[in-house]
Amino acid sequence: MNPISPLEQALHAARALVLADLVAGEVAEPDVVSLVEESVVQRRWWVEQWPEGAEFVAGLVAQDVQDALLERYGRWPLCPVCGSGDPHALDVEPELGPDPHWVCGKAGVKVAAVGSLGAATGGTAS
Repeated sequence: MNPISPLEQALHAARALVLADLVAGEVAEPDVVSLVEESVVQRRWWVEQWPEGAEFVAGLVAQDVQDALLERYGRWPLCPVCGSGDPHALDVEPELGPDPHWVCGKAGVKVAAVGSLGAATGGTAS
């Protein structure tokens, strides 16, 4: 049996983290999960071209899914920190870097690591 390459490990980890956040937000419907798979396919090519970027894949997949959801359904994930004002989505920071987190840009706080939204929002813990 061949060991799993670092590329595949990074892609599987990114998929699992984003799926955990989708489950926590109760939006992991089949069509939404397909968005994750589409992103993973695109990011596989990207990281094959730039192997040093493997540690950035989780944040990029989260951003890809967030963008695709915005186009089709609306903002996700909604900020659990701000109790008043217009509902707004969390952002992924850093935009291109390791250890991605969901942050509220308005309040200037880290809400949760990508993959751990459930613990921050009272949803399913990852």
